[in-house]
Amino acid sequence: MEEQELTELCRQGNNRARKELYEQYSGRMLGICLRYAGDRDTAQDLVHDGFLKIFASFDKFTWRGEGSLRAWMERVMVNVALQYLRKNDVMNQAMALDEAPETYEEPDIAAVEAIPQKVLMQFIEELPAGYRTVFNLYTFEDKSHKEIAQLLGINEKSSASQLFRAKSVLARRVKEWLMVNDR
Repeated sequence: MEEQELTELCRQGNNRARKELYEQYSGRMLGICLRYAGDRDTAQDLVHDGFLKIFASFDKFTWRGEGSLRAWMERVMVNVALQYLRKNDVMNQAMALDEAPETYEEPDIAAVEAIPQKVLMQFIEELPAGYRTVFNLYTFEDKSHKEIAQLLGINEKSSASQLFRAKSVLARRVKEWLMVNDR
């Protein structure tokens, strides 16, 4: 079924269309929720909540061409994940400052590209919730520190600090993985 037709049928409450929409996009939406939640069970709950929100909000969606449905759904999923994280106060669950490195060395891009994507995503999932959230918003959602601060109810310096620490932890993990797997 074409995206525009699928959109219209879902807007009308057609359950076959809703099922097709879910089957077509749930894997991608799970990936998004997993990036924020850090564990599969929570991510699956977020996907479920996100699809309920999507189905209830089709009247707010405007089809703007191929890909607009997916982009809108991704924004809904990110917002559902952020709402969950705010509710659970994850920004205050970061590791202690003395555990975070002062500086970090950016790993070689070619070396990072040699690491399987699944491994890199695992490293991101294992970040403390606050670091992971800021890293995802900055890296995958292309948000500025000002936007991140507004979304999460923190100040811009906290956002920048969380991102720096996330990159530090990831750089260390990449370096360790490369040493063990000796390209």
